[in-house]
Amino acid sequence: CANTTVQREKDGDILRCGVPMQMVKKGLLAALAVWFLVIVLMPKTAFYYKVEAWLARQDIVLNETKINEGLFSLELEGVTVYVKGIPIANIQTLKFCTLFLYSSLTVEGLLLDDSLKAMAPQDVNEAYIRQFIGLPFNLFITADGSFGQAEGSVDISARKMHLDFNDSAHVQMLRPPVKKGEKGWYYETSF
Repeated sequence: CANTTVQREKDGDILRCGVPMQMVKKGLLAALAVWFLVIVLMPKTAFYYKVEAWLARQDIVLNETKINEGLFSLELEGVTVYVKGIPIANIQTLKFCTLFLYSSLTVEGLLLDDSLKAMAPQDVNEAYIRQFIGLPFNLFITADGSFGQAEGSVDISARKMHLDFNDSAHVQMLRPPVKKGEKGWYYETSF
């Protein structure tokens, strides 16, 4: 096909290298329709229960008051997080949205238990976690809370997390785990 240019117009159908463009359009349209149907018909609640069972094996229990399944999303309301039977956090709303190529998790109204106040910020207004199919082992985080604003990433394959804090005035409460760098305060850890 490199040396020959086959173009022929017949009934609105242009041939390039022997493949009618209408067939290419129909194939792309069919793939798009299948992708849309898989996302819409995906059993999101059943997927959540599988994740919940996996977390239970790690001694982490999520207790929610309400589950709402949307067209592309799953929303949990009134979530209490227990670790080894001890309540450590309350979350107003937890929203999971997936389009296969892009997934996001939005956490609104996260309030940690008073016993964890020395180790982590107690109040997180909103945290937004994104994952792209091009970087399947990287999570990108944006958060806003009593500590100000933070942005960062988690590299699952390298088992590293890095957060940069934008507001240095509110970072004083996190002093022991955060470090001062050239661009401001940051938190880095391996897991």
